[in-house]
Amino acid sequence: MKKNFLTQFSKLTVSILILSSLSCFAQKTVTTTSLFNGDSLEGWKTVQQSNQSIWSVIDGVITGGDGTKKITSNTYLHTVKEYEDFEFRCLFKLTGDHGLGLINSGIQYRSTIKDNKIIGYQADIGKGYWGDIYDEHRRGKLISGDLSTLKHLLKEDGWNSYIIRCKGNKHELYINGVKTCEYIETDKSMPSKGVFGMQLHSGGNAQIEFKNITITQL
Repeated sequence: MKKNFLTQFSKLTVSILILSSLSCFAQKTVTTTSLFNGDSLEGWKTVQQSNQSIWSVIDGVITGGDGTKKITSNTYLHTVKEYEDFEFRCLFKLTGDHGLGLINSGIQYRSTIKDNKIIGYQADIGKGYWGDIYDEHRRGKLISGDLSTLKHLLKEDGWNSYIIRCKGNKHELYINGVKTCEYIETDKSMPSKGVFGMQLHSGGNAQIEFKNITITQL
């Protein structure tokens, strides 16, 4: 009787260990994919069709504007697919003459398209706005970015990295590996799923460039 009990106990223990191992393996398995093929804007589209000429691929880089012509209205290039919980990464470069107008951009996420507008969260890019979270066409600025450390690392006219991490109602932004802000969404009516978008703000002769765009779904 005792021997049978020990045998049963051993089998149960082995089963639990196997299930635990499989569970840990499943939790650790994440997939990182590219959102840009490096050659074309396949999988992306502009919010307004009239703005298609502003966006292109140059030398393997998504490029908005040419740095010469004034951007007369906000323009957005967005993904066709929607995403919910994720870690988004990219390299970006914003250039333009600040003396000629506003040089500003941003990365939309968990955003929706309605009436030729993109509505949703934006990870801000540009002087006076670095690392902010702005709610485009909805509630305005939600939180300011902390630049106390970032100001020592930021290349205002050069290449920088952006990480946007969303899990549930928690939002985190990182520029060049430095956390600029953390935001907890308390309004349950806000969509938790949507498209990514690249913004080029009106007002100046800005040019925005993006490359190495990846997403890890959490």
